Parts: sequence; C-alpha cells; structure tokens
Amino acid sequence: MEWKPDRKLKKAIYKQLAEYIENGIADGAFPLDKPLPSERNLAKLLVLNRSTVVAAYDELESNGLIERKRGSGTTISKDIWGITKKRVPSWNRYIEAGSFLPNVPVMQRIRKEMVEHKLINLASGELSEDLFPLKSLREIISDRSYIGSLGYDHPLGNEALRITITNHMQRYRGLHTNPTSILITSGAQQALHLVIQCLLKPGDAVAIEDPSYHYSLPLFESAGVKPYFLTADENGIKPGDIISLHKKHRIRMIFLNPAFQNPTGVSLSQKRRAEILEISSKYGIPVVEDDPYSLTSFTGKPVLPLKSLDQNGNVLYISSLSKIVASGLRIGWIIGPKPVIERLSDAKQQIDFGHSSYSQWVANDFLESPYFASHLNNLVKHLESRRNQIIASLETYLKDEVEFFIPNGGIHLWCKIKKEVNENRLLEESLKKGFIYAPGSTMGSNHNFVRFTYAKEKESNIDEGIRRFAEALQISREYE
Repeated sequence: MEWKPDRKLKKAIYKQLAEYIENGIADGAFPLDKPLPSERNLAKLLVLNRSTVVAAYDELESNGLIERKRGSGTTISKDIWGITKKRVPSWNRYIEAGSFLPNVPVMQRIRKEMVEHKLINLASGELSEDLFPLKSLREIISDRSYIGSLGYDHPLGNEALRITITNHMQRYRGLHTNPTSILITSGAQQALHLVIQCLLKPGDAVAIEDPSYHYSLPLFESAGVKPYFLTADENGIKPGDIISLHKKHRIRMIFLNPAFQNPTGVSLSQKRRAEILEISSKYGIPVVEDDPYSLTSFTGKPVLPLKSLDQNGNVLYISSLSKIVASGLRIGWIIGPKPVIERLSDAKQQIDFGHSSYSQWVANDFLESPYFASHLNNLVKHLESRRNQIIASLETYLKDEVEFFIPNGGIHLWCKIKKEVNENRLLEESLKKGFIYAPGSTMGSNHNFVRFTYAKEKESNIDEGIRRFAEALQISREYE
C-alpha cells in the first residue's frame, strides 16, 4: 500500500486514511474477494498509531463499506452496492466539501453556550426583549387588518415599504433615494451575502476594518475573496491606507461600518469620510457601508451615513431594523445604483423568491406610525444608561487592569486588557462563572482585547457580569 498522510491538511489523518481506502474500494484497488490488512499490520505498514487505523476502520464500518468479524478479520462488505441493505452516505465528507464555510470554532462555541446555558450575555449583538417595541407592534397588528397579498411580492420588496424607507432615510439619515433603488433583504446579513456573492469573484481583494465584525464572518473566505485590513484610531480608518492597499493588491471593494463601529464604537470623522469618497471616485473602488447604529447617537446629534455624501453612486448602503426595532422581523435593505439593485434582486429571487409579505407589512406600518419616534428615543435612553453602567462597572472592578474607548452611540464597548492574558483560558473561566463576551480574536488581529455588548442585559446584570469577568481574569492569571 503506497499511501502517506498529508500532515499539512486540517483533515484528521484517520479521515484521510478512510477516504483513501474508500476510493480504493470504488476503483478496485482493494479487491472484494480479499481481506483488508489487520489493524495492527496496517498501522505498522503505514507507520501510524493503531488507534488511527481503528478510527479509520470504524468510519468505514459505520458507512457500510467494511465488515469486521472476530476470527475472520476485516473484509469489504459483500453488500457494498446495496443489494440487501442501503448504504449510508459519508455525511462528514459532504460537510467538509461544502463551499460555504462554517463559522470559526470559537464563534460556534459562543453561540452554542448562549443557546444551551443561562448566562449573563455581553456577547450577543441583539437587543434585549424589553427594548423591543412589543406593545406598539401588538397594537398595530390588532388595530389594522392585513390587506396585502400572501403571494410573492415585488422582486425588490413590498413597494409600500420601499416608499416608507425612502421617506425614513430622508427624515432620519439625510439620504435622498427612491423606491426603485432599494432592495428589501432578510436583515443586513443577507444583504452582505448578496453583495459578496454577486459582485465579487474568487481571488478578488477587499479592504475591511481591523478590528471588524466582518472578520468574524466566513462569507469572504467562502466566496474565495481575500480580505486585507485597514487599522483604525479614534477617528476611524486612515484613508491613505486604502491607497497603499490598492497599489499592492488591487482592492475591488471596501467594507466599512462608519457609525459607532462594531466592535470599537468609533465613528469615522467627517474629514475622513470626504477623503474616502474622493479615493473611491479616483480609483473606481466601490464602498459598502454597513449602518446598523447611526440612529443610536447619545449626543443628540445625528450621525449621517457616508452614503448621504455620495454624489456619484459609489456607495452601496446597507441597514436594517435588527438593532433599532427587533431582530426577529428580519427586515434589512440595500440602497444603490439601479443595475446593481436589479442584479442583487435577481439573486435573492433565486434564493427565497422574496421576503415575507407579512413582516414587511408590520415593518411598514411601524415605521410610518408615531410609535417609531418615541420608541427610538426610549431605545437611545436605555442604551446610554447601559453604556454608563458598563463604564462604571469596569472602573469599579477593573480600574487598573483595562483601558477602553467610550462610544457615543451603538451597543459595543471595545476593551483592552493591559497585561498579557491567555485568551482561551479567560473565556473558559468566564463561562464557568456564567458570563460570556466576544474575545478580541474573533474580531480581527488585536491581542488582549474583548468586546462587551451592552444591549442584551439590564444594568444590574451588566454590573454582575463585569464583576464575574474580573474574577475570571484574576483566576486565569494565576495559571501563568
């Protein structure tokens, strides 16, 4: 048997061996009338641990490819082609072969912990239920009869909702658009997915902020797109860095979160916004603006989108109701040039034939109603209170241990731990204490950072959570 494991692959060696034997059975390299080598002999032949061979044979047996009998050895199943029983697909191989990549393991772990255990949650980017306008939405649903169609809606989304969003964008965000330049999506996440899948191709280089929520998404890697990083300071990314990256890598698209950025809470300065648009126009590089938080300013001064300054149609604007109304509505939108919107609409039609007409109706009536303005004021007031609480708690329990930027809006606080700490151990100790957050590595290349999100928990839980985090930090240091 001429086979060697490829130790550079992420795939386990026993899986490589099982795949090799399965292929050999299929092409006749392992005849049906001859037994396979024993576990001990095969391990010796391939210079592997016997446990590796045992695991490979276990997988082949579970898939119905081989039979193991005491005294008779290991043989290829006589019923391999399913004459008397059905063969089970090797699902693990299908899972590993899929082009759409899974989340990184730590993100999977965080989401699993949030679902399966009752934790003080400063990891989730979702609003707490008491911040949802449930009373207002119930009144809308109970007071007004649904008169829309339950069939497929317009390919761009419900026309009434697109008209309402047009008015909303002008009133609240200083952005002039029209309903034919808007596509309704299932939240901002689907909007990003459509942009990446439809407007980029494998091998394209894009620029994203560092740190960035976009870093935690496998969307770029799944599409074969290569992200390059733009570091930021208290005024956001430095426009000159875009030029440097473009000269080296031919940047095809820039992804930005200019208002109360996730995770840093920083807002891009007006001067830099103008410079970025100038660079975009000079080099013909489109900008994708992800804007979940601009309406949550704590200063009383609106933070207008980058798109509101765009005179040439260089910016694709993405927003949603997830962070300002309710994530479960799944209402997002993209604003851009009509040919682009039509291309993205065609792709969305292929995926889901358009968005739910019922949730579009609810969203439209809420945005049109006087409830929205009062809800937004209430939301901002509570988010500011929670931000103030997390700052007070950090100063109480971790005064000399951390430093952080104080955001003037949004839902995130980016916190640097001054002394070196083992990130994995800190997360494990925090989980033991019933507290969860987002480690800095999930957001980019920063070491010794954590992201605390204060939208999900009330003030008392925020304080208790930071206290538990401080204890976990102390314990994790004792291991060093």
